[in-house]
Amino acid sequence: MPSTSPDTGRPTGETPEARIAKALAHPLRAQILQRLGERVSSPGDLADELGAPLGVVSYHVRILADLGCAELVGTTPRRGALEHHYRATMRPALNDEDWGALPASVRRSIVGDAVQRAWSDVGAASEAGTLDAPDALVQREGLVLDAQGARELKDLLASTLERAREIAVESASRTGGDDRASRATRLVLMHFDAPADDGAAAVPGGTAPAA
Repeated sequence: MPSTSPDTGRPTGETPEARIAKALAHPLRAQILQRLGERVSSPGDLADELGAPLGVVSYHVRILADLGCAELVGTTPRRGALEHHYRATMRPALNDEDWGALPASVRRSIVGDAVQRAWSDVGAASEAGTLDAPDALVQREGLVLDAQGARELKDLLASTLERAREIAVESASRTGGDDRASRATRLVLMHFDAPADDGAAAVPGGTAPAA
């Protein structure tokens, strides 16, 4: 039987990737972790947002905390009780092997949630008229890639996301947390195989019209 840490109760030697894989093994837990990576939140707020029972959400938040993927950052009195607020300590990211090891239903749920939230963000921005701002970027490309090219593009997008997170940290450092000196933005990165009946032949190296 593997030994456990007296401080965390987790198996010693368990890698962060293994803990992330356990965290993402349940679709609701994956959604909770994603949101806790974006902002501090309570189980009550998460239950309202996700449309899930509070007891179920609280259970999965505790599992995330036990896995070391989330941590308690504070409490506030509310309705005669203490409301607990959590944030993610790990980002819900897996390498190709660990991602492929997740059940297809879990992968589908995680991707579906991300796509739904992305479309919601895009729709809200379109209604607000912010998509055509001078420093906004909305571009659609049709590409023809071999297996190596697809892997290289995926790696490029992953590194772009990491750099975007670094830029966000640098921005927060410059503004010192002053909301008046910053603005909320959304970044959506997507790359996927076109369906077989797409009907539009992409030109290698060509550029598709902007969407």
